[in-house]
Amino acid sequence: MKGSVTAPGPHARTTGLWATTRSFPPAARLLMANQFAINLAFYMLMPYLAAHLAGGLGLAAWAVGLVLGVRTLSQQGMFLIGGALADRFGYKAPIMAGCLLRTGGFALLGWVDQLPALIVASAATGFAGALFNPAVRAYLAAEAGERRVEAFAVFNVYYQAGMLLGPPVGLVLLAADFRLVCVTAAVIFAALTALQWRALPARGGGESAGERPSGMGAQWRTVLANRPFLLFSLAMIGSYVLTFQVYLALPLAASDALGPAAEKATGALFVISAAVAVVGQTRLTRWATRRWSAPGALTRGLTVMGLAFVPPALVPAGDGPTARLWMLAALVAAVVALAVGSAVVYPFEMDTVVALSGDRLVATHYGLYNTVSGLGITLGNLGTGALWDVAQRHDARWLPWAMLTCTGLTCAGAVFALARGGRLTAPVTRPVPG
Repeated sequence: MKGSVTAPGPHARTTGLWATTRSFPPAARLLMANQFAINLAFYMLMPYLAAHLAGGLGLAAWAVGLVLGVRTLSQQGMFLIGGALADRFGYKAPIMAGCLLRTGGFALLGWVDQLPALIVASAATGFAGALFNPAVRAYLAAEAGERRVEAFAVFNVYYQAGMLLGPPVGLVLLAADFRLVCVTAAVIFAALTALQWRALPARGGGESAGERPSGMGAQWRTVLANRPFLLFSLAMIGSYVLTFQVYLALPLAASDALGPAAEKATGALFVISAAVAVVGQTRLTRWATRRWSAPGALTRGLTVMGLAFVPPALVPAGDGPTARLWMLAALVAAVVALAVGSAVVYPFEMDTVVALSGDRLVATHYGLYNTVSGLGITLGNLGTGALWDVAQRHDARWLPWAMLTCTGLTCAGAVFALARGGRLTAPVTRPVPG
């Protein structure tokens, strides 16, 4: 039924990932393989870009930060445009355009050495993500139908697998030359562009041209008028702040506790996080679906994400081997719990966005949702970093962990309140005139 949150169908009982993948329509399978390749190419390059810019090209730290920041800003700031374009012109064109744009962007990063050209290449790679991310998710939701939750669970396995394999593949290529990494990543995106041109059917949203608002501005106003969706987007901001701590708070804690060994420990934590999702995602989704409704799964998953930061808060301060061992164990426990909670949340979260859209302007809804979460990550990182400095100065190392735990519990409470108040049901909306 339109506006309702779906549950996995009979194929959810299939135990093998490959068998489950094959049970979806060909277009959905292609989108899953597409996302694996996108992440493989992206993560074989991006973890090593800063070192190349600073060491290989000799750029100043501010210039390195500018190049990396432009990529993030161009992606997060343009999601809404990418989503609106997908709803207006169909999902296939933005997916192909994004892959083609990233082909050029990644190739440029390997062959240019002047700051203006590097900024253009970085902006191109960011805007590429803004083009294909909302379109891919909207296309997958349309193809999966009543199996949306299951489809997003399988999709996340391929997503995480690409993240897991990308860095080691990039490291092997980096032993030869950074340009080889860039060229390989660009070739992967070029192959994806050609594959989607030949094999991905053209598809748009469920609404007809007469039902769609006339103009992108009207599309945005229609989505902004969807109050339940906006409330859900705001309630979920904290979950993205928590997820990002694999890149911020956990590495900072590893650096404080382990010193020179922190880099290897941080890499291991990243691998553990991705591996938990790859191994456990579909099992956790089936287990959660059998027991809870979508709001129930979201609430419990967010609670686990918040509680993931309790173990580091409980480790007593100290510089000896025992204290370092305890902190390492606490960080591993935090990463595993955070990955488990995220795996529970993700498919129900993606499905709820579709449900709250009422199956109308789905890509635009995803675009705005990604923009809101991106802004939340930026503000959350600033707050976490500032709180970390305060905690270090006042010897209160538990403080950032306690705040992150409160963030997760607050998100869980907000989703629970929205569900209890009937705010996780799509409203009956009419297109806003252009």
